[in-house]
Amino acid sequence: MTAHIRPDLEAIPAYVPGRNHPGAVKLASNETTFGPLPAAAKAIAEAAEAANRYPDNQASELRAALARFLDVAVANIAVGCGSVALCQELVQITCAAPSDEVVFAWRSFEAYPIVTQVGNATAVKVPLTADLSHDLDAMAAAVTERTKLIYVCNPNNPTGTALGRAELERFLDAVPRRVLVVLDEAYYEYLRLTPETRPDGVELGRTRPNVVVLRTFSKAYGLAGLRAGYAVGAPEVITALMKVHIPFSVNRVAQAAAIASLEARHELLDRTDTLIVERERVRDALLAAGYRVPPSETNFVWLPLGSRSAEYGEASADEGVLLRPYGADGVRVTIGDPHENDRFLRFATDPAVLERFAG
Repeated sequence: MTAHIRPDLEAIPAYVPGRNHPGAVKLASNETTFGPLPAAAKAIAEAAEAANRYPDNQASELRAALARFLDVAVANIAVGCGSVALCQELVQITCAAPSDEVVFAWRSFEAYPIVTQVGNATAVKVPLTADLSHDLDAMAAAVTERTKLIYVCNPNNPTGTALGRAELERFLDAVPRRVLVVLDEAYYEYLRLTPETRPDGVELGRTRPNVVVLRTFSKAYGLAGLRAGYAVGAPEVITALMKVHIPFSVNRVAQAAAIASLEARHELLDRTDTLIVERERVRDALLAAGYRVPPSETNFVWLPLGSRSAEYGEASADEGVLLRPYGADGVRVTIGDPHENDRFLRFATDPAVLERFAG
């Protein structure tokens, strides 16, 4: 007889990472092609020399650096093994019974339904609008007495669309204060909305204690392999997160690299600007070829190919370009280096491919 395992785990899908294949161009995982900033690379090497010692479980130095960067108190900062770990911990601190509900848009970050079910709570999926953005009115209407947590992925993964500040403010003011709202801003550094419309979750949360913001060093900072993310919220929320935090899960090297990256953040904007130029070039080429491609505020573009998504992903893989199909919804294409993007565009704009998928 085997040990008892929760029977509901059989129904939980495993998180599926982007594919890898030797020699292929990988545009499937939203990684930046830029390596760590030079200062971060140096910090990584130095921190590795002390790998025989446990990391600071409180991540005190990193939290202090983030507090200075964001102009908040250290008590407002928690650090996690990537922001996805904090997603799961937020379910743990808010949901105590299967009847507790977690609301999020769909399609959005695929970890949301997984961490909700792992946390023994109930997922409430609210369909995106016709323009593939969050339907905030419908999400507000979905809140019940059982709602404990709401995820708002902004910009949204995998569609790339972004909500403006005014509409987010209206939504946050409509949500009961007893419900914790998570503004997941993993792609915040790629936002290029106007100064008047660009949302900043940290600023929105200063007067709203039921708002917590998630950001990460995995995307624009180029530290995906080290796993460091952070939450900004009310001290009560942060204290609760630290109670469910897995001890030492943010390793010594990740903490050092994140601190160095913050100190060298002036170099970051040039890198994100370069990527955004490529993003717009790729989108313009796809639009000109006849694809529907919503505006993106991220480091990827979205092709809403519906039932043809998996087939499109397989066809691109056959040509040596790995993309990320999402069920029967669409295909996400990470923006890579220019030569990688050119290789994808050669596939995407091939007349036979256009006739097959974009007709």
